[in-house]
Amino acid sequence: MTRIFITGMGAITPIGNDVATYWQNLIVGCSGAAPVTAFEPGDMPFNIACEVKGYTPPASEQDIAHWPRATQFAVSVAQQALANAGLDITTHNGERIGVFMATGGAGLPVAELLTTAMAREGWRSLDAFSLVHMLPGEISSAVATELGVRGPVMTHTLACASGHYSVLEAYHFLQRGEADVFIAGGAESSITPLSFAAFGRMGALASRTEDPPRACRPFSVDRDGLIPGEGAAAVILETEAHARARGATLYAEVLGGKLTGDAFHVTAPDPEAQGATRALRGAMQQAHVRPEAVDVVYAHGTGTPLNDGAEALALRRAFGEAASHLCVTSIKSMIGHGFGAAGAQSLVAAVHTLREGITPPTINYTPDPAIDLPIVGNVAAHATARHAIVNAFGFGGHNVVLVIARVET
Repeated sequence: MTRIFITGMGAITPIGNDVATYWQNLIVGCSGAAPVTAFEPGDMPFNIACEVKGYTPPASEQDIAHWPRATQFAVSVAQQALANAGLDITTHNGERIGVFMATGGAGLPVAELLTTAMAREGWRSLDAFSLVHMLPGEISSAVATELGVRGPVMTHTLACASGHYSVLEAYHFLQRGEADVFIAGGAESSITPLSFAAFGRMGALASRTEDPPRACRPFSVDRDGLIPGEGAAAVILETEAHARARGATLYAEVLGGKLTGDAFHVTAPDPEAQGATRALRGAMQQAHVRPEAVDVVYAHGTGTPLNDGAEALALRRAFGEAASHLCVTSIKSMIGHGFGAAGAQSLVAAVHTLREGITPPTINYTPDPAIDLPIVGNVAAHATARHAIVNAFGFGGHNVVLVIARVET
């Protein structure tokens, strides 16, 4: 097996538009939740979000400032990750570099805005690139075009597990020798009237909005829904030979992962958590890591009663007695649910946990007797971690689990 390492990272989040700021705000329990500003919610009771603040699109010959917000985010985090990795893309190496970015549905907000504009101003109000901006594939193709990547390019859409799966698929491509380097992650920006109304009608959103920073309460006894978020994250994945040949910093090793399906419901998780349990067990088997060797779990942890309950059941079943020694956290309590970006945002944080021995808290936490797990509640935990698991469970039963390991220096 070819060893695969993370050698660079980038992040745009509701609590920081670069990796360092994001991480520092995570470990102190900073919330990005506030009244929504992207639109006027009117009589909607769903009126808070974790929005990215103070973002400026990067300079570009491709006129990025006029691209959809999620596409801008994708390009930004890819540029950050490459800079962090100290890697330049040239005509010489571009064919051995790939881009697997992902989105849950970045084209939907664009379609909503263009439909409204056409109803108001007629079909001639659309420009020549309207169709392209509605297609999910723009996320990866824009990154590839901007950076000169000519290897494998693909956009994955697995709902809330999208960005996480891109990393797992890039890992598989590297194992097969189809590239030396991948830019992988996810981007999302879906804070619009239609998405809020749809999620609200589904009953998925937090209902107590009078105190936004306290509204999202993953695994807590009083949890009642998620907060929509946005942003992006990307990592640079490299084969060991390529990374060592250029003297790259090895931030963490990707040991393996697993994708499973629930075949249960279009949105609700399987209450028996069979698919999630198989994903956890399969990921550890692929990584050749026993449950007792895992120290930290970055949970999907949305804050909805059904999701958190099913995930807790899966963790107890997959880890058995070893579950009592875990540190389980959900950073969605601070950054909201970034949907297609969520798994990648958690992965970037998990890499820092392995390197620094700090696990960010699940803020707003009040223990739930029905969830028998060691949740890192309200205050960060300080302990050395050898292996971390990152979960991402998407609508329709997409279950993606990755296992990463600390690099010993």
